[in-house]
Amino acid sequence: MAESRPASLWQNVAMPKTAFSAAGLRRALVIKLRHHGDVLLAAPVICALKHHAPACEVDALVYADTAPMLEGHPALSRLHLIDRHWKRQGLKRQGAAELRLIAALRARRYDLVIHLSVHTRGAWLVRLLRPRWSVAPRFRPGFWAKSFSHLYPAQSHPDRHTVDTNLDSLRALGIDVTASDRRVTLVPGVAAEARIDALLAAHGLASRSFVHIHPASRWAFKCWPAERVAALCDALAAKGLPIVLTSAPDANEMALIAAVQAARAAVTCPRSSVPGTQIEPAPTLDLSGQLSLKELAALAARARLFVGVDSAPMHIAAAMGTPTVGIFGPSGDREWGPWDNEGGGRHRVVASLNHPCRPCGRAGCEDSKVSDCLTSLPVAQVLAACLELLAS
Repeated sequence: MAESRPASLWQNVAMPKTAFSAAGLRRALVIKLRHHGDVLLAAPVICALKHHAPACEVDALVYADTAPMLEGHPALSRLHLIDRHWKRQGLKRQGAAELRLIAALRARRYDLVIHLSVHTRGAWLVRLLRPRWSVAPRFRPGFWAKSFSHLYPAQSHPDRHTVDTNLDSLRALGIDVTASDRRVTLVPGVAAEARIDALLAAHGLASRSFVHIHPASRWAFKCWPAERVAALCDALAAKGLPIVLTSAPDANEMALIAAVQAARAAVTCPRSSVPGTQIEPAPTLDLSGQLSLKELAALAARARLFVGVDSAPMHIAAAMGTPTVGIFGPSGDREWGPWDNEGGGRHRVVASLNHPCRPCGRAGCEDSKVSDCLTSLPVAQVLAACLELLAS
């Protein structure tokens, strides 16, 4: 006779479908296991949930390297972290780290888990933590669909911004999301702000006097060519606007900044229309590879204008309320453009007008890592967007 086995925590059975109520909600966990920009654009879910359930303690679970996007968030109670390097430490150490994380999560006894991606770990965690309610994107039938009590329509949609797609998780629970719930919040922190203030003072730069340009991305196919970035810097500097250049400490990103600076050095300083005089361009401060993410946010907050490609720094600048010009190639600007907290048209998206194939979502044309819609994007088009925001 076959041995009877107890019901397993991992059985492929549907989670109980019970009507959600924010009243009496004690603790909730928001999971976003993605990149920096994705985590930042999930922040409104934390704000909105706290707004509609003020007595609830809202925690988050993210990758350790993305923690600066949420650290210090006023609506966040605890931040749980997964280190991507655990898997490199051997099975024993990785297993111990995973068990510590699970113990910490189980100790919180969550009533609600909000999973904001299709990462399989979220389904396993929901089955382990056994919250009363759980919500995730509609992904696939079977194990995934039956792991959650509620599902929302899709993980992403090319015509809807990621902020609103994330907030669909709350709408699926019956929460009426308001305009104030849709703000992206990022807190640089006292230490980051103090360092940036000291750096700007040391170089004679006043707040709101300079243009912050971050042309780099971890994905080369999202980057505008160095010579065009250089031409934009020269045009703005010629108008008396100091330039501050930044990048991550990544070797490829710093090489892009070096190429920008080299291209600028090769161009003769423009002459004024007055005989015998010459325009002195405004200075440039190169901080590439020198700033933490929190310091990058503090710098962006003090800029008069931010210019960058589709990357986390662009989202950071927009979150800090700085007028932002986002340069887009193959990625979708309706879904990933700079989010306007104020709703007053403070940002601009610049993209090719001659490529009906964009946004294609490819890693360059035919996955070549080179995007023609970016390599051919005119400097004049980006400059016009910059001048429009500077004038306003």
